[in-house]
Amino acid sequence: MRIFVTGASGWIGSALVPDLLDAGHQVVGLARSDASAAALVEAGAEVVRGTVDDLDVLRETAAASDGVIHLAFKHDIAFSGGFQDAAEADRRAVDTFGEALAGSDRPFVLASGVAGLKPGVTATEQDMPTLDASPMSVRAATSLAALDLAERGIRSSVVRLPPTCHGDGDNGFMAFLVNVAREKGVSGYVGDGANRWPAAHRLDAARLFRLAVEKAPARSVLHGAAEEGVAIRDVAKVIGRHLDMPVTSVTPEDAPAHFGWLSGFIGHDAPASSTLTRELLGWEPAHPTLLDDLDKGHYFPAPATSD
Repeated sequence: MRIFVTGASGWIGSALVPDLLDAGHQVVGLARSDASAAALVEAGAEVVRGTVDDLDVLRETAAASDGVIHLAFKHDIAFSGGFQDAAEADRRAVDTFGEALAGSDRPFVLASGVAGLKPGVTATEQDMPTLDASPMSVRAATSLAALDLAERGIRSSVVRLPPTCHGDGDNGFMAFLVNVAREKGVSGYVGDGANRWPAAHRLDAARLFRLAVEKAPARSVLHGAAEEGVAIRDVAKVIGRHLDMPVTSVTPEDAPAHFGWLSGFIGHDAPASSTLTRELLGWEPAHPTLLDDLDKGHYFPAPATSD
């Protein structure tokens, strides 16, 4: 298949592109910068220049492709006060893909998340988000709209990713926790730290997107959770051991001062199952678990010092 991938040079996309190519597919990657375009060319993909705001580019490229995997999201503005703007841009992109693929029975795969589905209870693929007036609900509504594209003759599916897709080179939540520990001199967790986050290695997550575009039935909800839930206290212990510093509890009241913008997430208990996904697609995660990956040490290089 000729597959159009947005976010193709990103954290998951840069693992997905070679996986797709190795499986015999052609890849057209959306690139918004010269650096992204060069990385895609080096990987063996074709390049189309543009951003998720360039709806004509999205429409034309999708129409000329056998399937679309939409990974791109405006994370640069989403976590600096502009989440609703980012989510609204994402919805416009999904609607555009729907226009381009309608009636074709071609696949469309959307990246979404498992966090917040059923706090404190193991979420499954059958659970659907509850919508309210929050900016997070804008993105959740987009995932539901993507599933509804099945009614328009599109083999649509949604891959819900865990909060952390870890691996060497990760600049996400785990890297942020390491940086917070260095700054504060302690490796912290909220309350008793028993709250759990699902997790997956980025290479396993990438493989799931490839399986989804190849064979997920229309209206499939897929969970990219290689692990149902890892206690944040255990994460903090590994960080503390590698940085040789105390591991300590942070009260919910003190969490904003300690964890900054991550305080809204770090105390959440959000386990998620991927049993149905594995049964449907034969997805079998094969790469290191979160704690094993942390123990490899690549999250802990000594900070660069100036001469």
